[in-house]
Amino acid sequence: MKQWREIFRKNRASRRLPRPLPPPPERPGDVPEGLIEKCPRCGALLYRRELEQHLFVCPKCGHHFPMSAPDRFRVTLDGGRFFEYDADLVSTDPLGFPGYPEKLEQAMEATGLPEAVMTGEGTIKGHPVVLAAMDGRFIMGSMGSVVGEKITRAIENARIKRYPLIIFAASGGARMQEGMLSLMQMAKTSAAIERFHRAGGLFISVLTHPTTGGVSASFAMLGDYLFAEPGALIGFAGRRIIEQTIREALPPDFQTAEFLLRHGQIDAVVPRKEMRDVLARVLAVHARRGRSGGKAPSV
Repeated sequence: MKQWREIFRKNRASRRLPRPLPPPPERPGDVPEGLIEKCPRCGALLYRRELEQHLFVCPKCGHHFPMSAPDRFRVTLDGGRFFEYDADLVSTDPLGFPGYPEKLEQAMEATGLPEAVMTGEGTIKGHPVVLAAMDGRFIMGSMGSVVGEKITRAIENARIKRYPLIIFAASGGARMQEGMLSLMQMAKTSAAIERFHRAGGLFISVLTHPTTGGVSASFAMLGDYLFAEPGALIGFAGRRIIEQTIREALPPDFQTAEFLLRHGQIDAVVPRKEMRDVLARVLAVHARRGRSGGKAPSV
């Protein structure tokens, strides 16, 4: 019998995040990598700095680019200030999956993050919140043992402190390299949300592109409010699998935020530039109510 490995560990050696590898030397006439981004919807060429000023939304057509977890914290919380939770938790290779340790190392080097989610606490227009933001750059934002543990700890902190909870979901689903252990995170995070609800906590779930698989089938769809960014892909199984199963063609906008809104599965599609204001309004209403009870009037 192979000896059981640790599911995750604390990185006690250093709290500093690994730095990305230096870029290759530039040739004369080359455009520096990362200076310009091309919009996948309208094809516009956008300077990276201009894109950052527009919160990573194309100023030409409104396409919402993916946003990193650090950027989510920066644009959502007052002054970008926050106290981070569990920054020293890192994944191990509990199943001995071939190539997984190397993939983890590559993801950490490329993103500067220890895992696919950041958690912490801060304020939104003066209202204290616990915030979690997933990062699709880290192995497609997949949920392994550390992601599930960090989200569960964030939920528990929100319950103990009686703070509202906000989670920005962005994930391809459960992390295949951790097998059943990753699937267990669906039950663990959902149970923590249920305890939080029973304690009268307010949970706002923001679904971003993409929110799929085991994340959409667990905590991401359990919010008191379900908001989504425009054009976000939201679903469980892929479009092709569903079409092959039911043997019917699906609508072109199937599994988009707008499709889910029309069919009553989410509460609102909120553009990124309005998200902070909408969150603050919801928080203010529930602060006046003392948060117990159902939903507030329409936002």
